[in-house]
Amino acid sequence: MRIRTIAAGLLIALLFVARPGLAETTLTVMSFNIWGGGANEGKPVDETVAAIRAAGADIIGIQETRLEGETCTADACPPIGESVAKAIAAALGYHYYDQTKVNAALWANAIVSRYPIGAATSNDLGVAIDVEGRTIHAFNIHLDDSPYQPYQLLGIEYGAWPFIETEAEAVRFAEETRGPALKLLMDDLKEAEGSAAAFVFGDFNEPSHRDWTEAAVAAGRHPTVVAYPTTLAIEKQGFIDAFRAVFPDEVAKPGITWTPTTEPSDPEDHHDRIDFVFARSLNLVVEKAGIVGEKSPEADIVSTPWPADHRAVAATIRF
Repeated sequence: MRIRTIAAGLLIALLFVARPGLAETTLTVMSFNIWGGGANEGKPVDETVAAIRAAGADIIGIQETRLEGETCTADACPPIGESVAKAIAAALGYHYYDQTKVNAALWANAIVSRYPIGAATSNDLGVAIDVEGRTIHAFNIHLDDSPYQPYQLLGIEYGAWPFIETEAEAVRFAEETRGPALKLLMDDLKEAEGSAAAFVFGDFNEPSHRDWTEAAVAAGRHPTVVAYPTTLAIEKQGFIDAFRAVFPDEVAKPGITWTPTTEPSDPEDHHDRIDFVFARSLNLVVEKAGIVGEKSPEADIVSTPWPADHRAVAATIRF
């Protein structure tokens, strides 16, 4: 009987070793709108690199790798100049991929990775990455900011868009503004089927349905409840909002990423969480998550001087 038990145990151990898909992988992933690598304010790319190092990120979805054009308005702001993704990757000793297609889901995007980067998806929104023999997919998006529903609801002028009053209006404008980009993402996500894990990073320029809640309205954080459609749609694809997985209380921990450049009391702005890391995998655990920024308590991970007009978000994920 004991011989059979030992034999059975050896068989189970051999099966575990023979199935590398059962091994655990831990990655720290990051979404970072770098504002032209800080160059929009004349800052060196070293400050952007320092923020990534402070977060200990393995894979980073970067938005705004190029400068804003001279004729930058709410409705049109074409990027100019060269991408700084290569310089960031070289400083870190990482791989990089510039997402160069022109479509509704991209604005000077790049993916930087400690691990080798493989083929891009059809709409250029994601790449395959080889993490020590396991294939994961990373998707990096930057969605349209105009019209911006928080400003519309609060009567803050931004572009020639009407002010609105209701959740239904906010959802309609959000769907019209970012729906085309969301469709591109949904198409590309199909190419991640069978991957060990998939991540979606980005500056969504749209808040989360998990933040604009009754509790947040009662606390004076937001003017009304809004079930924002983009985060909802991504969660319906099986993704987890990594920051909210660790900090489920949207009032106690708002996780503000927009913006470190104005005060919360500024009547011409509204501070909010619009930068995200979403993750999907079997047996996924978010070990930790936090905001990366210029000072505490706004940031959980501090890097100064801060180069960008967004704070970043990072999460350590085991799967």
